[in-house]
Amino acid sequence: MNDQHQKVAIITGAGRGMGAVIAERLARDGISVVVNYASSADAAEALVARIEAQGGRALPAQADVSDPAQVARMFENVVAALGGVDILVNNAGIMPVGMLADFDDASFNRLIDTNLKGSFNTMREASRRLRDGGRVVNFSSSVVGLYQPSFGIYAATKAAIEALTVVMAREMAGRNITVNAVAPGPVQTELLSHSPQPVLDNLARMTPLGRLGQPADIASVIAFLAGEGGGWINGQTIRVNGGII
Repeated sequence: MNDQHQKVAIITGAGRGMGAVIAERLARDGISVVVNYASSADAAEALVARIEAQGGRALPAQADVSDPAQVARMFENVVAALGGVDILVNNAGIMPVGMLADFDDASFNRLIDTNLKGSFNTMREASRRLRDGGRVVNFSSSVVGLYQPSFGIYAATKAAIEALTVVMAREMAGRNITVNAVAPGPVQTELLSHSPQPVLDNLARMTPLGRLGQPADIASVIAFLAGEGGGWINGQTIRVNGGII
């Protein structure tokens, strides 16, 4: 990556949870971070203030990733404010679950719109606007591989992300842009916050390391892929799951 300017990273769904941890980690690495959010304005503003208080540079950016016009406007605003975009982290996602026989159309459409269409919208803008030498890090899930009952539609959206990751990596040939995905296992975030404790305990027992993942476990891998050390990793899905599969 070209070191003549400070790197700029857009992290989607970064107002809270995993995205906020990723934003703080990249800011500590000297990267200007754009905290994207759909509706959690207060949380995003608080995160920006926290990063700036620690000496980092951050910018809030409201955009619903499922809306291509809002995504395009976000990229335009970031380029105008910070000079360009070098890194995209596609963290925004939802995880409604249910057996195929019972899965309703509204939940199906929400999953496709946020997890798949949302990532496509940002990847499309990144393919047009990322500066040469940039990085894209998408979010898959280790549900792709585990394939548990009731996670079928969620797993389908993440399997599609893995396919898009490989294709985009090849389409960026000649620009020194890497495109990879991380596939976390169970991580203690809001997505699991409503799960009963016995379910969480069972998930922890499924990993050889005997615990759930922490957001920092994922953020450290993303920081590696986004940095100089990850420059020879391209078109890959990294399963950050403690050995659950």
